[in-house]
Amino acid sequence: MSERGVRVAAAQYWPEDLSSWDAVADKLTHWVREAAGEGAGLLVFPEYFSMEITASFGPEVARSLPLSLARLQERLPDFIALFRDLAREHTVFICAGSFPERLPDGRHCNRSYFFTPAGACGYQEKLQMTRFETEQWHVSPGRDLKVFDTDFGRVAINICYDSEFPLLARQQVEQGADILLVPSCTDTLAGYHRVRIGCQARALENQCFVVQSPTVGECPWSESVDRNTGAAAVYTPVDYGFPADGVLVCGEMNSPQWVYADLDLGEIARIRKEGQVFNYRDWPAQYDHVQSPTIPEHPGAKRA
Repeated sequence: MSERGVRVAAAQYWPEDLSSWDAVADKLTHWVREAAGEGAGLLVFPEYFSMEITASFGPEVARSLPLSLARLQERLPDFIALFRDLAREHTVFICAGSFPERLPDGRHCNRSYFFTPAGACGYQEKLQMTRFETEQWHVSPGRDLKVFDTDFGRVAINICYDSEFPLLARQQVEQGADILLVPSCTDTLAGYHRVRIGCQARALENQCFVVQSPTVGECPWSESVDRNTGAAAVYTPVDYGFPADGVLVCGEMNSPQWVYADLDLGEIARIRKEGQVFNYRDWPAQYDHVQSPTIPEHPGAKRA
């Protein structure tokens, strides 16, 4: 890890039917150890990968949306302690996907915890909820957008559907984030592509890096993450010195694995100053043209 660079590892994670918390902890420890061993300094896990924990409570719980949410809360302290220890032990930053957490008022929010090598942790809540979350699971939207400081620069988190709404990422980028982390969980190919297209659009318009980490694989034991489709990837600006399609690296579809990329944050600063286009700089100019839109009159319309 350098002052303005970092190797990122994005997980394509297959939630398994594991019989105990110890088995889950052993698996996650192995994954983190593997990525750290490859020199990664920033690790990203997927949205709702924590639902793997519900298998340890038995099939009755894992196959029930309300029961899985209720029993999962028992493991939140263990979940946080595990990732805090792993971040310290391996001197890495970890975006721990997301965990649907029950708040004191009884609501559940989808929180993505961010752990530092010093043992600190913060979180970003998902702000835009899908129909499944709202109508079937009754998970509520969060409230605040955050950015996180690291040794190599500022990063921010857009949880899955959030990545499809440009003003959220823009606010974080304007607060200094040059890397957007997108933990995702999508059951269909269309869902995966919606998030991917959103990620690539955010990288294009903000001239920044975007890292997507999805759940993958079939999980018939679970009601919440029964089907998972996707590929981890790192997306970039589309300009001089970057890939012509804006895809720095992309994993094998639906195969559990880490996907690695070396990111130079100095290149983000360079392209914003020397690029063929200046999407980041020119963002405010669009408002000059949409504040008072003129609607042309249809040729066949009759005046009152």
